Amino acid sequence: MRKTNSPTMIPPPISPSSIFPSSISTSTIDRRRFCKAITITALSSGGVLRGLAAGPTKSDAYRLVAETDRERILKAGALYLTEKPVTITSFRSDRSPGSVHDFFSQADYFWPNPKDPNGPYINRDGQSNPDNFNEHRKAMIALSIQMPALTSAWLLTGERRYGESACNHLRAWFISPVTRMNPNLEFSQGVHGVSTGRSYGIIDTLHLVEVARAASLVAARFLRKEEMTALMSWFRDYLQWMKTSDKGQKERDALNNHAMCWALQAAEFARLIGDGETRSQVHRQYTDTLLPDQLGADGSFPKELARTKPYSYSIFNFDVMASLCQSLKGVGQDLPTFKLSDGRGLCKAAEFLYPYLKDKSTWPYPKDVEHFDSLPVRSPGLLFAGLACEKAEYVSLWKTEDPDPIDREIIRNYPVRQPLLWV
Repeated sequence: MRKTNSPTMIPPPISPSSIFPSSISTSTIDRRRFCKAITITALSSGGVLRGLAAGPTKSDAYRLVAETDRERILKAGALYLTEKPVTITSFRSDRSPGSVHDFFSQADYFWPNPKDPNGPYINRDGQSNPDNFNEHRKAMIALSIQMPALTSAWLLTGERRYGESACNHLRAWFISPVTRMNPNLEFSQGVHGVSTGRSYGIIDTLHLVEVARAASLVAARFLRKEEMTALMSWFRDYLQWMKTSDKGQKERDALNNHAMCWALQAAEFARLIGDGETRSQVHRQYTDTLLPDQLGADGSFPKELARTKPYSYSIFNFDVMASLCQSLKGVGQDLPTFKLSDGRGLCKAAEFLYPYLKDKSTWPYPKDVEHFDSLPVRSPGLLFAGLACEKAEYVSLWKTEDPDPIDREIIRNYPVRQPLLWV
């Protein structure tokens, strides 16, 4: 564990080309020759790549991301040191059936019916209603941006001020009786005249995934014992609600990206609280259900391609899938490299999407009805798949993409912003 009273030393720079030498084509040589070539390269570079015969080590991946994101992280960390935590209790909506501590949001794609303006809302898939109440979402997204950035700054520098500030957000959201959020989503993505809350709303707490990841690194260093107990209790209660409530079980069994998002949340929340049983269950869910049911033979996500925003949803589901595989590393078979008997897996999904992330003009499917021009942005899936699948070109493209989108719709579907916390 890094000390918090002195700067953390970052090892010498490491690049995708040094992890994956350009003279080596892993698609055209067998495993033995690849390992031999890696060993020779490692020896000739002073041992920097020692151990890379089976893929990049954790320290190598950390160094790569640290080098890429150091300036960005420290700039964000300095900015967010001045931001006080703001939770949902600061925003009350008269549309919410819950209390001031209950998260509330409205379904994005539902609008007033022109034929019955005062009646139940109707669906317009892919078109977000700007009149919805979104303040709770905005507050949670701000948490998901600020707290992990502060944690990353603490990891890079060891400076206590960043860790303390990160944990102030944890105190406000999950510990303080005055400002904490209740650990459920009973009133998320409701539809006027139809429902006060729906299972689909559980996707809103996808923005707590990286918060939980950051908390697993920083919380024990700066929270008191009783605060740690309260934090773990919150995530334990919320995970239990996700697993046992009608809304939670329906979301778990969804047929598209919603189930993938449920799984990523369950995996990370369980990781934080040390729930190995749930993590094993999610691992089986991925190998037995999510992967075979959602990924096509060509590596596409057919259910996402059928949407009115096929490009956005394909990228989104790929990023969540890759993050889920990264989250479950160490549980059972290694999911980043796992594939079904027909070859479907993370590497296949990356192979399909990579050309369209590199050059959007080649996208052969319909354009998204909204926000198409705001994509692509930096895809964490490219990084995770690049490292796992030994594809330097994926990592190189990841480094060039925009890591901090400003389009609100894109931000809403962008749960992993600090890959330093994941490698």
